[in-house]
Amino acid sequence: MTTAVGAPASVLAGLLTRPPVTHVEEVAARVGDTVPWPSWVPPSVISAYADRGVPSPWRHQAAAATLAFEGQHVVVATGTASGKSLAYQLPALSRLVLDPRATALYLAPTKALAADQLRSVAALDVEGVRPACYDGDTPRAEREWIRQHSRFVLTNPDMLHRSILPGHAAWGTFLRRLAFVVVDECHTYRGVFGSHVAHVLRRLRRAAARYGRSPVFVLASATAGDPETAAARLTGLRVEAVTEDASPRGGVTFALWEPPLESASSSATVRRSAVRETASLLTDTVAAGVRTVAFVRSRRGAETVATVARRSLEEISPSLASRVAAYRAGYLREERRALEEGLLSGSLLGLASTNALELGVDLVGLDAVLICGYPGTRASLWQQAGRAGRAGGDALAVLVARDDPLDTYLVHHPEALFGHPVEATVLDPSNPYVLGPQLCCAAAEGPLTQADLSLFGPAAAPVLEELVAAGLLRRRPSGWYWRPYKRPEVDLRGSGGQPICIVESATGRLLGMTDAGSSHFMLHEGAVYLHQGASFVVDSLDFDDGCALVHADEPDYTTHARDVTTLSVAGVGSSVQAGPVEMHLGEVDVTSQVVSYQRRRLGSGEVIDTRPLDLPPRELRTVAVWFTVSPTALAACGVAEADIPGALHAAEHAAIGLLPLVATCDRWDIGGISTAAHPDTGLPTVFVYDGHPGGAGFAERAYAAASSWLQATRDVIAECACEVGCPSCVQSPKCGNGNNPLAKAEAVKLLDVVLTNLAAEHPPVAEDPGVASAVDGALVAPPTTDRHPDAAAVAANAAKDAGAEPAAVSPAGNAGSKPAVAAGGPAGNAGSGPTVAAGGLGRVSRIMAGSRAGFRPR
Repeated sequence: MTTAVGAPASVLAGLLTRPPVTHVEEVAARVGDTVPWPSWVPPSVISAYADRGVPSPWRHQAAAATLAFEGQHVVVATGTASGKSLAYQLPALSRLVLDPRATALYLAPTKALAADQLRSVAALDVEGVRPACYDGDTPRAEREWIRQHSRFVLTNPDMLHRSILPGHAAWGTFLRRLAFVVVDECHTYRGVFGSHVAHVLRRLRRAAARYGRSPVFVLASATAGDPETAAARLTGLRVEAVTEDASPRGGVTFALWEPPLESASSSATVRRSAVRETASLLTDTVAAGVRTVAFVRSRRGAETVATVARRSLEEISPSLASRVAAYRAGYLREERRALEEGLLSGSLLGLASTNALELGVDLVGLDAVLICGYPGTRASLWQQAGRAGRAGGDALAVLVARDDPLDTYLVHHPEALFGHPVEATVLDPSNPYVLGPQLCCAAAEGPLTQADLSLFGPAAAPVLEELVAAGLLRRRPSGWYWRPYKRPEVDLRGSGGQPICIVESATGRLLGMTDAGSSHFMLHEGAVYLHQGASFVVDSLDFDDGCALVHADEPDYTTHARDVTTLSVAGVGSSVQAGPVEMHLGEVDVTSQVVSYQRRRLGSGEVIDTRPLDLPPRELRTVAVWFTVSPTALAACGVAEADIPGALHAAEHAAIGLLPLVATCDRWDIGGISTAAHPDTGLPTVFVYDGHPGGAGFAERAYAAASSWLQATRDVIAECACEVGCPSCVQSPKCGNGNNPLAKAEAVKLLDVVLTNLAAEHPPVAEDPGVASAVDGALVAPPTTDRHPDAAAVAANAAKDAGAEPAAVSPAGNAGSKPAVAAGGPAGNAGSGPTVAAGGLGRVSRIMAGSRAGFRPR
């Protein structure tokens, strides 16, 4: 077995002898393949790279750069640390040198990445380029200078959407000379966010064309399935892909780690939490001098890992405790920059981060990466693991499994992770909940003409008709005009509403910010809020003022929000009938409201009390997949009537946990409910729904891959060694019903009925490699599509973004009433994707409201 050299080797040797390691995968090192500089590169640019220690490019860098310089739109999709930056910098900088008037625009999904790229371009010191960042942190005094003088502007899609395009007249000189548009980390533009960005890029093309320019698009992506198609869908252009990675790579030792069981106060055995285990591993690596980043799923988790690690290190070496910190969204600009500099300089040895540092920030010199919980896709897993060993040395990566069905499945089925291609990036620009608001934005920037419609696709015409009928646009012979006085308010990331400022009431100090949707769960009155290891308690939350007031405190408890959800079927789009089993895909209306929160004692997790809250409800129309089973079939397989609610509830929890295996989503992207007699079906029913207006594509993938999905669900329940259910199979820590009722054995019987009947109705067919799971099984026939003309192609791919967690309905639905569902936990981010035709969605007011809904189903 190959091990990392130096300090990581000693840490690795200790890790591999410990029982929590379930599998070790060795990724071999690779030798690089260089080529001469292309003949078109100016000597000054070659000299600039040589001064930075780059004597020649890798083969894939030169290939992608040459295509771009020759005017071909191109996407370079290679591994982490493969030098994608040079592939787009080289043609852009060369053009700026050869044409002193040309400009280039760089788009990054995060401010940290844009700041990192600014450092990279500025360090090359190419004369006359004048690179500058233009984002929400840019002082207003600098913005005018950037518009007038910078030739290489680095920004993000949000700033392009909110500032540059609405103010395109002020950017006229820049746009008139625009030669290149760089879209970095384009694999992150998926789901609703990606669909919005796709239209922002079309609006950019429209604005540039107004000034007589048609820039070349250069996209950079992590290794992904079918990057050419994804890039074409994102830009609306024909794009050529460069995927052969010629860069050198050090070896990676990848360990799968399942936290051990330990005795609880109730004498029952529970699995040690992934957060505590990650904090312990971070302590070990920092104590050994190993520079480590720990990726944690939530902001609270990142703060907790950093705090626990610091406390542990204080007992070993107080000087080391100060070299560990947390990094997450919501920090102020100065804090983020200081942390990034500390990590780059080596003054920080350990960092617990959310996925804010997952992207291409150049973390040179890292030795190890700890991943606290499967990040949702293989693409993200390898992107995070690739943060280590970026200087070409060997590296260590450890995936620490959370106590949930998917993580448990993966650490015991490594073939589902290793040896499979990464997922395709999926987005659906035809989603009317995205297209409607984006057409309004385009019209506000300048009247839409008939010629513009080809930019926005065949779905644009019917959506425009609805916008006109709703009074948002005015139709004239010369085009469609935006009617309201104010420009449209459209949130690209689906966070909904204005951001919430977090202010310390005693001092007026701004601690950070969060989105309105998350604030329902994180910043309700009485919530405990963590910031760089310090605890605060929320005094008040004012949505109108966009402010949460907090005071410093050290409570001996944590807080967990609980919400109640109702769901009703709005329409059925596709159905499969397989004897006593029916599988449906359609639209549903979901209403959710945070109604209370629990205080749980630190350490033990004991519930101290539950306190009521009065927060406004949030509404969502989305797409769901659901299946029904006849009570007669359940009785025939040995499921008693009294056990039906528990069987459905257990199957629902596990199904939500396993859906990412086939849908390339994250369990936070989806919600669900189950009931023994839903009023809209009259039968035992399990619903799983997408977490964003219009749908995220996950329900469609679940419908198309139902047998594979439910087979994995059945297997993880049956293979779990527990007797009555645990977090590794059917329990959910966020369940609003307290994981009651649950019937593990009956859930297996229920799923056997579903799978047997689906297999009989639809014999097994070859599975889409883009869905790649370790599970063999039948695929339910794909849904029929009476939707937008290009939506069928989207339905054939999966989707991914961020949003929701399972919920469970009370044991039996009452006839004539909607089931009330309780769930809890912090909010995730919402998703996007395939949806039904605009006409089927009805009121355009919902389309416009959907862009601001801020809904976070649990």
